[in-house]
Parts: sequence; C-alpha cells; structure tokens
Amino acid sequence: MTTNEQVPAGPEQDQARDVFARLCPSRDVFAELADKWSLLILMGLDQCGPRRFSELQRAVGGVSRKMLTQSLRSLERNGLVRRTVHPEIPPRVVYDLLPLGRQLAGLVVPVGRWTEEHAPVMLAAREEFDRVHAGD
Repeated sequence: MTTNEQVPAGPEQDQARDVFARLCPSRDVFAELADKWSLLILMGLDQCGPRRFSELQRAVGGVSRKMLTQSLRSLERNGLVRRTVHPEIPPRVVYDLLPLGRQLAGLVVPVGRWTEEHAPVMLAAREEFDRVHAGD
C-alpha cells in the first residue's frame, strides 16, 4: 500500500486498490458504503432475507422514506442489492442481496454485533471524555 500522499502509477485498477491514495477511485465506493443507513440496510437484508420497501423501513428503525430510497438506489447502483418488480396489481417491489452484497454483509454483521456488545463501554468513554473536556 502507498502513503496517503501518493497516487500509484500504472493502470487505473491499481489505483482502485489503495483506499489511502488521495485520488483513489475506490474512495468513492467506500464513502457510499460508510454512511449510516447503507450498512444497516445490508445487515437487515442479510438477517431478514428479501423484503419489500415498507418491511425494510420497519426493520431499519428511524430511516426515513427518502433516505431508504437513496440508500437502496446507491446499493443497487454498486451491485450489492437487487430491486425486483413483480408484475402484479398493485405492483410488488422486493429488495434482496446480490452475491457481492452477501459477501459484504458477512463482514458487516460481525461489526454490528461487536458494536452492540461494546456500545455501553464506548458511551461511558464518551461521557468521560466530554466531562474532562467540558471547558475546552
């Protein structure tokens, strides 16, 4: 891996493999995945299986319709989620993970579990930090 000041010379695909490089194209993808809702949606689809929009919105508490729509479109655009429209009346739309999305969910779900387990310790650390630095 190169330092964050360097941009690897050579083919474009080499640049996509160094997220620390300033001009690395994979940073774009990383930024889209690292938002608040995308990872929760991936985890929800992994744990619950294919879901309709409203079912997914209930599963991911607190996400607005607008943010769920934007996040699902981004995940679909990046080849992680599939949107299937069933020709029924009324139309039924179902979202599910594609193989790449399942692979990523396999990495993200353990991070979610780790977060649930360690959140109390981290929240206590925040409170202590805020108390110590209250006058800064």
